[in-house]
Amino acid sequence: MITRQEAFELLKAHNTEANLINHALESEAVMRGLAAKLGQDEELWGITGLLHDLDYAVTKKIHDRHGLDSVDLLTGKLPDEALAAIRRHAYEMNGSDKPETDFDYALRCGETVTGLVHAGALVRPTKIHGMKPKSLKKKMKDKAFAASVNRDCIRECDKIGLELGEFLQIAIASVTAIAPEVGLIAE
Repeated sequence: MITRQEAFELLKAHNTEANLINHALESEAVMRGLAAKLGQDEELWGITGLLHDLDYAVTKKIHDRHGLDSVDLLTGKLPDEALAAIRRHAYEMNGSDKPETDFDYALRCGETVTGLVHAGALVRPTKIHGMKPKSLKKKMKDKAFAASVNRDCIRECDKIGLELGEFLQIAIASVTAIAPEVGLIAE
């Protein structure tokens, strides 16, 4: 399996935009938090989160290839279960098979929640510091807030046995741990 350092270098080679790098780092952090909670391989889940959108710079306008091109780039570098999760995280766009495993659902809800957490932190004076699941639940009800974030995908956390509040707490704690790297600390 690819190392974390190799994965990060590969990510930077394919995605130069800061927002894409931040999303990848936040997804990695959330996936590591979910793996820890669910007793899974934190390194595998983290690297999969880091690389799940490897193809995004190329496929953002060719949605039916999103996830599939990442799998092509990562074959031989990640185990099949990780490749399947990457392919399935965007199944609505790329026409692949639907999510089946905890890994699949964790990647889908884990990478999606980062948009809500990040946007929520940006509008707070203390950024991510002190953020609570209750405030994110309230933001989820406001369809205009972080409008591109798929709330139904976030709610798929129930497929991995987590109640929404608990899932949001894991996401907040995970992103808080890397807040300086992704610009979510108060100046």
